[in-house]
Amino acid sequence: MTETALIPTYARLPVAFESGRGAWLTDTQGNTYLDALSGIAVCGLGHAHPAVTEAIQAQAAKLLHTSNLYQQPIQEAAGALLTRLAGMEKVFFCNSGAEANEGAIKLARLHGHRKGVEKPQLLVMNNAFHGRTLATLTATGSRKVQAGFEPLVSGFLRCGYNDLEAASALINSRSDIVAVLVEPVQGEGGVTPASDEFMNGLAALCQEKDLLLMLDEVQTGNGRTGRYFAYQHYDWTPDVLTTAKGLGNGVPVGAVMVSGKAADLFQPGHHGSTYGGNPLVCASVLAVLNTLEQEKLCERAAYLGDYLVQGLKQGLSDCAAVKTLRGKGLMIGIEMTQPCTELVKLALEAGLLINVTAGQVVRLLPPLTLTDAEADQLLERLIPVILKWAARLD
Repeated sequence: MTETALIPTYARLPVAFESGRGAWLTDTQGNTYLDALSGIAVCGLGHAHPAVTEAIQAQAAKLLHTSNLYQQPIQEAAGALLTRLAGMEKVFFCNSGAEANEGAIKLARLHGHRKGVEKPQLLVMNNAFHGRTLATLTATGSRKVQAGFEPLVSGFLRCGYNDLEAASALINSRSDIVAVLVEPVQGEGGVTPASDEFMNGLAALCQEKDLLLMLDEVQTGNGRTGRYFAYQHYDWTPDVLTTAKGLGNGVPVGAVMVSGKAADLFQPGHHGSTYGGNPLVCASVLAVLNTLEQEKLCERAAYLGDYLVQGLKQGLSDCAAVKTLRGKGLMIGIEMTQPCTELVKLALEAGLLINVTAGQVVRLLPPLTLTDAEADQLLERLIPVILKWAARLD
């Protein structure tokens, strides 16, 4: 397999897939794999879901693109459904999670300037991941992602994730912080959920200080954690909410949603996207959101997450190489005591797709449509792989 025409930005695994159905993928050699990664939390409805396939085919036969210079009824419909499910007021459609977070950063600066802050600062977290554009990689808390792309963008301050005391100290000591950007669960940062104290505390601080509370739900959104959006585990609403990944089930789409004091910040000319929210992607968005509702997949994700965590705890209880299990819904991390990237290839050999994030955390992001039998197969394939790998450490 050659990739001579491709810039080598990925260290690709030695497998290529040509078809998929539900939680299963088939490679070019005819081998099948249970997909416990969902294209990194993208294909939440699984592969080739009939509702998404039908919606894309029907829309492609009518109209793909006209641009946002014109009214788009299907974009209006997708926006109305998404904001209703998200509990937000308005939405701007873009093409990716990084673009959605760029929109959030622009909103923060606009909010700051309207308050008279000359150089607005945005508070972000250690170990965060918000994208790879210049602004979002600056917001990202990883030197590996940032290295080589200096000078970074100014206007960002950082504190420890789940460290409410540090966040509060920064916010109370400065008058130029205008917003907080945070992931309810840090995905790339090791599948680390925020504590209730941290999230509730940030919400209260932002309300008190007139800051924008901005949640990056690119990975946690669209049913992944057992609610449509992870913030719905709490009793408050953010000012800005970004999402992407599972929103289109494989069609590139992102969204930045606003409410409250952020609802009217963007006006004509402030932001734009040539492809954002075109008829094809909005047809997919409608199919995804309607399916999440009709098939009660948020509840399904909560149930399956508990089921898989219990199975993993039982099967790995005597494995000294496992440090901890954590997650929310179908966003599960198994932290090992040492780097474990080798597990990705070992799992592939066992017909299972996983990945490792933060160096030593096995990340599971299976589709929300996973059956009980497939959940059992996931456990039956993964647990022996981990035990076999751990045995080599002794």
